[in-house]
Amino acid sequence: MASPAERPEQPAGLRAMLGDSELVREQAYLAGVWCDADSGETVSVTNPADGAEIGRVPAMGAGETERAIAAAQAAFPAWSERTARERGRILRRWFEAMMDHQEDLARLMTLEQGKPLAEARGEIAYAASFLEWFAEEGPRAYGETIPAHNAGAESICVREPIGVVAAITPWNFPSAMLTRKAGAALAAGCPVVARPASETPFSALALAVLAERAGVPAGTFSVLTGSGRAFAGAVMDSDAVRAVSFTGSTEVGRQLISQSGATVKRMELELGGHAPFLAFDDVDVDRAVQGAVQAKFQTTGQDCLAANRILVQRGVYDAFCERFAHRVAALNLGAGLDSGVDQGPLINADAVAKCEEHVADAVARGARCLTGGSVDNSLGPRFFQPTVLADVPPDAKIFQEETFGPVAAVAAFDTEDEAIARANSTPYGLASYVYTPDLGRAWRVTRGLAFGMVGVNAAKITGAPIPFGGVKQSGLGREGSRHGLEAFTELKYVCLGSWQT
Repeated sequence: MASPAERPEQPAGLRAMLGDSELVREQAYLAGVWCDADSGETVSVTNPADGAEIGRVPAMGAGETERAIAAAQAAFPAWSERTARERGRILRRWFEAMMDHQEDLARLMTLEQGKPLAEARGEIAYAASFLEWFAEEGPRAYGETIPAHNAGAESICVREPIGVVAAITPWNFPSAMLTRKAGAALAAGCPVVARPASETPFSALALAVLAERAGVPAGTFSVLTGSGRAFAGAVMDSDAVRAVSFTGSTEVGRQLISQSGATVKRMELELGGHAPFLAFDDVDVDRAVQGAVQAKFQTTGQDCLAANRILVQRGVYDAFCERFAHRVAALNLGAGLDSGVDQGPLINADAVAKCEEHVADAVARGARCLTGGSVDNSLGPRFFQPTVLADVPPDAKIFQEETFGPVAAVAAFDTEDEAIARANSTPYGLASYVYTPDLGRAWRVTRGLAFGMVGVNAAKITGAPIPFGGVKQSGLGREGSRHGLEAFTELKYVCLGSWQT
């Protein structure tokens, strides 16, 4: 395996754009060593703004994954035996390193993911917050005592780390999804073997550089690039891997659940979303419009929390559509590194095609396109215009499937019960949004919505302290919060009998 000194040909263009050029790595991080794939094969990483290659990473497979798992298993005893405070100090140094390199990390993310630089800066701060949170939460992984059911005995429960954790992260939030998983697992005392999306590996590899500098021991944290299928196969077959944390599509999540049966792994899954946004006719229309823009167009709509179905009560429907379309038309589309950009390119051609399909289908079924609706060819083939569709019928594809792009679908409703029923008419249940000043209505609707998270008069709902996750086919378990730490622990019960006879 080659060392960094033996591999000087890192992408000069990327290095020149960062203050700390060592953050750019074209090797994977396996058991504390920077290395190439056994096969020598690589995967190309491109800038979605122009399609240009920005670098290559190793195409690692099952063999490398098995070695990383073995190294993690070997590192587990020493890491788990450290005090929670000791582990927390390392995570704290990692957090500080991220914040010290926020600008470099954000720029690197924009180059490989495409999101506007301001959003990328925000994600780095958000990602770092999970390391800070779990550094502090680890020492509070409390057990409990239980009133004994046997005379002369004591009943005690303690939390112990579950073991090696595999983390599989997506391309839309390449830094935050990694730290939300790895921060929790490491704080609990579990080594982590991570596989980032092939579209955005450089963000994860840069975090591995900073983890190494922060003092995360060799073998305790590995980042492997390459084949997702090979990685998942080795992970799911391994008895040593006791938990899998995955963020991605519901389809892949189902496959992982099926594969986990042979080794009975703990599965933490954050899967697809199809978020409803409900605006009632007692709302301040401008505030609702502002919330809808935020809820729909963050990360250019490539967000599992994105409001995919915007339902507005008929009394304010026309005013909402007019003002919403006006606000969306004013969003600035462009390359993420350009100043003043609100919306960046989509990640790939398939994402563009899905937006085009959803727009065409809705219009064919009677929807009105109020703004946008097509690719902005003056910018390039991956720049889809921020779009608003009004009068979208319930049977349109965009109301049945997650778009994952900057296309907002709006329809009218008449009654509270109708709004709840339409919001719940999906197999997904991740996030939802309710806009009304009526506290009683807000609480009734919130209780009626079958979603794991509800934002009431708020579009920004995430953060390290909150339990992130969904119900139904949107996933299993929760990330962040104290529950995110508990996900990587086992509860051990001890019955302490009396020595007295």
